[in-house]
Amino acid sequence: MEVYKTDFTAIKKKDGSPVTKADMDSSEIITQYLQPTNIPIVGEESEIAPFKERKSWNENWCIDPLDGTRMFLKKNGEFSVNIAHIQKGKSVFGIIASPTHQRILFGGSKFGVYKCAFDTIDDISTWEKQKPRKKSNNPLTITCSRSYVHGSGYKYIQLLERKYGELVYLRKGSAMKFFALADGRADIYARFAPTMEWDIAAGQAILEALGGSIVNVNDNKPLRYNKESLYNPTFIAKTKAIIKV
Repeated sequence: MEVYKTDFTAIKKKDGSPVTKADMDSSEIITQYLQPTNIPIVGEESEIAPFKERKSWNENWCIDPLDGTRMFLKKNGEFSVNIAHIQKGKSVFGIIASPTHQRILFGGSKFGVYKCAFDTIDDISTWEKQKPRKKSNNPLTITCSRSYVHGSGYKYIQLLERKYGELVYLRKGSAMKFFALADGRADIYARFAPTMEWDIAAGQAILEALGGSIVNVNDNKPLRYNKESLYNPTFIAKTKAIIKV
């Protein structure tokens, strides 16, 4: 947020995506705090070990020190910090923090899911336990990126419209979509454009702990992590209320 309040600039990485001082500083700070765990790190702004080394890992951290850099550049507040704990390819615990709103969403299947404010994280009595959704929204609400267009997901949207009728779109940048899924403002997040493991891993642990799912469109299996390719397949995330329909 210190960088956010300044007249900062971005540079382009080799893949053409932007990076700022905030991305790099955040990565450095998070890495500093995670290193004492002796659990290896896979992160967007970190040097990533080759797969021949990674494939022998039983666990790793998966971090995005600033998810939604384009939103950060636009100063619309829709960016986040994502940290996930991966065990044998499965995301078991996730943290998604919103610096703009000073809120943290965190949890996993063995822990439960909670929200709290930045300044009360050390006071467990302030943690707000999140509960699985029993009913979907009416109309059904799809959370998607600001730049979302139907594209290759058009057929899926048609299927939803035939089943549920009118759809409402809740547009959010970065992993802020998972705040909406966790608190019931959204029912589905379908992604047919490229994403990386660190974009989704924390959200998967949180959503699954609430009875929801994130599955590969091609085989209907949960997303896996620390793969040879760190790109995610196209996926559909659903809350428990939708899964039970």
